[in-house]
Amino acid sequence: MATITAAMVKDLRETTGVGMMDCKQALTENNGDMQAAIDWLRKKGLSKAAKKAGRVAAEGLIGAVTSGNKGVVVEVNSETDFVARNDQFQGLVKMVAQVALSVGADVEVIKAAKVGSATVETAISDAIATIGENMTLRRAALLEVSKGIVASYVHNAVIDGAGKMGVIVALESAGNADELAALGRQIAMHVASSNPLAIDPSGVDPAVVKREKDILADKFRQQGKPEAMIEKITESGLKTFFKEQTLLEQPFIFDDKKSVGQALKEAEAKVGAPVKLTGFVRYALGEGIEKTESDFAAEVAAAAGQG
Repeated sequence: MATITAAMVKDLRETTGVGMMDCKQALTENNGDMQAAIDWLRKKGLSKAAKKAGRVAAEGLIGAVTSGNKGVVVEVNSETDFVARNDQFQGLVKMVAQVALSVGADVEVIKAAKVGSATVETAISDAIATIGENMTLRRAALLEVSKGIVASYVHNAVIDGAGKMGVIVALESAGNADELAALGRQIAMHVASSNPLAIDPSGVDPAVVKREKDILADKFRQQGKPEAMIEKITESGLKTFFKEQTLLEQPFIFDDKKSVGQALKEAEAKVGAPVKLTGFVRYALGEGIEKTESDFAAEVAAAAGQG
């Protein structure tokens, strides 16, 4: 049996674009023969998958799953919305979320995790080869509390636990689990709707606060406000900004006469214990991905030899 070195795996990966785990397996199965390993990958459809890896994948699904005091949200991307309606892809997203719940939110750890005899990375590559589109596990996040619950909400769900947006919310409490779960889901729905920057003002990025403060100060200067007043009225403006942008200060979507913080406090009577919101994560599909704009008519003309 030939010794499979890291350099051999690296060479095969660079040649084929296939993941390291699959490259190592290919070399092992073929006793270190590079060409035979390449052929093996092609037969498995993995080299075909690698050719698609350069294409922009900005569609897909957000998956969210919870179990008691722990929950995860993941984003698995595809090239088109059509694939998000594919049963195999939907099953892949749910499987990835379940694995993340077990192994944590590190994307590389998730991809290396075993599902049966194969890794998650292999399952993704197999789906690429079968369905015919590039797919990527883009990101994952996990929340956990020592006591209490992590609740979830999926917006525009195409199947249970997967859709275009996913939110998880962590509530720390020794109170009634059912009441906490109902409260957590409402807050998760609020987060989906209102998209807060942080739980409270202390959690907002200082750079964001500075930018907002500078904008307010410039606006008041242009209005001719005296320089001596600007600091004071800017601080007042920041309070309004925090009320609009931080979760506990936002008007609760289920009763806008109270803030989310007030709603949490009032819910403690039903829950039977103090409740602390310790974290939230909101994933919207494709946010931050630069999508390639295409001129469909031009593409058709070019294909017909008219461009």
